[in-house]
Amino acid sequence: MVLEDSESEAVFEIEVFEHDVDTPYGRIHCTMKGVPKGDRPVILTFHDIGLNHKTCFDTLFQHEDMQEIMQHFAVCHVDAPGQHEGANTFSTGYEYPSMDQLSETLPLVLKHFGLKSVIGMAVGAGAYVLAKFALDYPKMVEGIVLININPCAEGWMDWAAQKISGWTHAMPDMIISHLFGKEEIQNNHDLIGTYRHHILNDMNQYNLQLFIKAYNSRRDLEIERPVPGGNINVRTIKCPSLLVVGDSSPAVDAVVECNTKLDPTKATLLKMADCGGLPQVDQPGKLTEAFKYFIQGMGYMPSASMTRLVRSRTASGSSVTSFDGNRSRSHTNEGRGRSHTADAQRARSHTDSADNSVDQSVLKSTEVSC
Repeated sequence: MVLEDSESEAVFEIEVFEHDVDTPYGRIHCTMKGVPKGDRPVILTFHDIGLNHKTCFDTLFQHEDMQEIMQHFAVCHVDAPGQHEGANTFSTGYEYPSMDQLSETLPLVLKHFGLKSVIGMAVGAGAYVLAKFALDYPKMVEGIVLININPCAEGWMDWAAQKISGWTHAMPDMIISHLFGKEEIQNNHDLIGTYRHHILNDMNQYNLQLFIKAYNSRRDLEIERPVPGGNINVRTIKCPSLLVVGDSSPAVDAVVECNTKLDPTKATLLKMADCGGLPQVDQPGKLTEAFKYFIQGMGYMPSASMTRLVRSRTASGSSVTSFDGNRSRSHTNEGRGRSHTADAQRARSHTDSADNSVDQSVLKSTEVSC
């Protein structure tokens, strides 16, 4: 099957193949777009509750600016069991995998496609799954983009509120309040209506309930921030990580909390201004540009064009810097075998001219606003 991107100025055709991968925890539906290129990682995505890979990521990956990335990387979209389009209803008694078990299916997905490593991109529940995967299998994850991640187990008050609201609100309303902020729900009726229609008409309602229950039963991610001079063997995400959240998202507090648990030399927090609950839908152009910077920091696509984020980024205090500064740090910390001298020099030159008023030596954790 061939997908043709009509929005791109140039005709860019991508081969698309759908696979069902058998695992001990059920069959995982995967969609591979493009052909993996040698030892280069594949971009692997995982969606949030109430969504599948299409409704979660199509707006982003069909954006014209993303086509440059997709010429360099194949993309593997993973759907949680029973969440893809046309999924059959699970039989009564089927035990839906826990969030930990879902993360254990991903090594089997990589094995199925003959992949050595991935660059992960995931939202909400999917971000939790990919973070757990990166913690347990660090050699398989070269970098990870976590949108709206909540590293904490659902608290008692959250559980009680959900139970009470469940008596008076239908499941779609509960999902909408998870995905979008109050301002979006009140003002962007077209967007909310579109996703409400999708949840009601395109998702298997029984299967969706099982996925939601699994997410609400998650445990705390066992992540600990490394402390200089302390235990260097703490459990943390070892690869470069980009945490993303819209400034009016209901997930802001959770994402900020997750950032405090990560290695500050490898983590960047991106708060997107004037952005709602789904940055990849609300501002796909800005997120694509941020993703390009992130990939460049890993040593790939050194000649990728950059315009939008450079123009729009704003400094909002000493905790804010550009992606370029983080990119040069990534070269230093990762110590990859590939040669990226030119790219690192370019990153440093950008950093030097970006904002001389910011003392780079005090930036123990990078926060970016755009």
